[in-house]
Amino acid sequence: MVPKDAAKAIRKRANFDLRRIHEIEAEVRHDVIAFTTAVAEIVGPEARWFHYGLTSNDVVDTAQALLIGQASSIIAADLDRLSEVLKRRAWEFKDTPMIGRTHGIHAEPITFGLKLANWFPKRREISSVSGRPPKICASANFPARLVPWLISALSSKKRFALAWD
Repeated sequence: MVPKDAAKAIRKRANFDLRRIHEIEAEVRHDVIAFTTAVAEIVGPEARWFHYGLTSNDVVDTAQALLIGQASSIIAADLDRLSEVLKRRAWEFKDTPMIGRTHGIHAEPITFGLKLANWFPKRREISSVSGRPPKICASANFPARLVPWLISALSSKKRFALAWD
C-alpha cells in the first residue's frame, strides 16, 4: 500500500519533460523506464512509490488510449467535413443518371446523387425515424425522386433506422 503522504506528493508534483524522457531513453533504450525515471526526477524521494504496482503495460496502454482518442478526434472532424461535401455533391448530382449495381451486375437506373448520399458516414448511428421510408428492393436501387428524402434524412439531427422490411 502506498503511504498517504507519498500518494499526495506524487499527485501534487508528478509531471514530465518530454526532452528529458528522450535523453533518458537514448541512454537506457526503454521508453517506459525513461518515462518513469523522468517523472521520478521531478517527484523526488516519494517517487519510489510511483512505479509500485505500475506495469509497463499500464503506461503503454494509457498512452495508446490517449493517442487513439486524439486520432479519433481528427478522424471525426475529417468525416464531418466529408459528410458536408457528400451532402453538397449529392444535391448537385441528384438528377445525373447512372446505372445501378447489385451483386456486381447492372440493376435499375439510379442517380449519382443517390450513390453519393449512400456514402454518408455510417457513424451517424441510426435508430428511429419519424415516418418510415418507402420499401425498396434488396439492391437499394430506388427511384431518383427519393434522393432528396435520403439526403435530408441522413443529414438531419434525428436518428433513424435503415432496417426496412
